[in-house]
Amino acid sequence: MSGTDALAALDPDHVAAVRAGVLEAATTMYERGLVEGTAGNVSGRLAADLVVVTPSSLSYRAMTLDDLVVVDLDGRTVEGERSPTSEKSLHLECYRRYPEVHGVVHCHARYSSMFAVAGRAIPAGIDEFVIYIGGDVRCAPYQQSGTDGLAHAVAEELADRSAALMANHGLVCVGKSVDDALHSALVVEHNAQIMWGAEALGGVVALPDRAVRDFTNIYAYVRGETWPRP
Repeated sequence: MSGTDALAALDPDHVAAVRAGVLEAATTMYERGLVEGTAGNVSGRLAADLVVVTPSSLSYRAMTLDDLVVVDLDGRTVEGERSPTSEKSLHLECYRRYPEVHGVVHCHARYSSMFAVAGRAIPAGIDEFVIYIGGDVRCAPYQQSGTDGLAHAVAEELADRSAALMANHGLVCVGKSVDDALHSALVVEHNAQIMWGAEALGGVVALPDRAVRDFTNIYAYVRGETWPRP
């Protein structure tokens, strides 16, 4: 079945809901200051092998549902007049590796990006953060923007986390839905600011090992048992 036929076979209400979620997340990402200009990108899974992504180089203020692009997991455009985001490889690699992932958000949040430029993980110094994200937000080694190398390096860090830093670049979050991925991005940025402040006050005091194990297990259970599979 072609990508076009596969898209046509999907429930139109489901497709409309995912498309609306991608546009809403992109708009919110911009309004909350997680990106500036046309930076960053958002996507949502429509089916096992179909994804809707934001277009390349278009203002979030001007973006409409008609500007979104549907691609298959090989990166071929199935529907849409615009070019998909230049970081589509990053999004598609997350979907290929993790069938439970249904939303991906890439942003340049200020405090998170400070840690990314410093090549440092964002510590999970708050217990709820471990439950939501899975633990420290690790920094993937530098790879050039828009490359398959970047996609593989970042996706590797997301096997047991909802977020990863891109060295000298920004932040990527995944979730059970587009809204969930956006929520993770906001949680990570909030935590990054707190950890930055804690460092200025003398350093982050690590959570006890027992608490980290317990809360990591909760994250693993939630992701493994409640995130949907295509």
